Amino acid sequence: MPYQDVNKIIANYETLLKEKGEGAQAVQYADEASQQARFEILLQIDRDMTSVLDVGCGLAHFAHYLRAGGRNSRYTGVDVVADFVRLANRSLADDDRATVTLMDAGSDDLPGGHDYAVLSGVFNNTMTDNWGFMTSTLRKMYAAAEKGIAFNAMSTWVDFQDPDLWYVDPMEVFSFCKRELGGHPVLRHDYVTRPGGFPFEFTMYVYKQPFSPDR
Repeated sequence: MPYQDVNKIIANYETLLKEKGEGAQAVQYADEASQQARFEILLQIDRDMTSVLDVGCGLAHFAHYLRAGGRNSRYTGVDVVADFVRLANRSLADDDRATVTLMDAGSDDLPGGHDYAVLSGVFNNTMTDNWGFMTSTLRKMYAAAEKGIAFNAMSTWVDFQDPDLWYVDPMEVFSFCKRELGGHPVLRHDYVTRPGGFPFEFTMYVYKQPFSPDR
């Protein structure tokens, strides 16, 4: 990711953190309910996941969501915003199975040793080369995960697009995951983030092994 994009993104989230506090709005969600709706969809890749890498974890709200649901999955979060990392680790100080690390946006690797890698909201902001950033990130996630990855993005199948956000055709992403990653993708475009809403985004799971009824 070009450094001008990294600096712009970091500045954006530092401003939100100062203005909104440590809640869901600091990581650019409308509210906690819609944030948790997305977490639930991501979790459905495998409700029994034993370990997870959270890419662009923000304030590690996903870790707290897992714990609130009674899941003791080993959790590793990575983010480029130093203030997020500091505050996330403070909030997880009593959790010996969770840690958050500052990530170098220019690094070629993500930490391995996790069943799944997940990502929420990271692809929404516009930048110099959104498609290049998405595909590069997905390659790194897929290489780092043992069983698969789950991520979301804004869909072009909408009747309105915010000029400050990035939208992508879910079928192009599906094709990339199938052809380039070599995985077994599942496209979710069937959910809303609030009752009565419109499905303006999608989530994709990419498994390393195909589904079997006895899995």
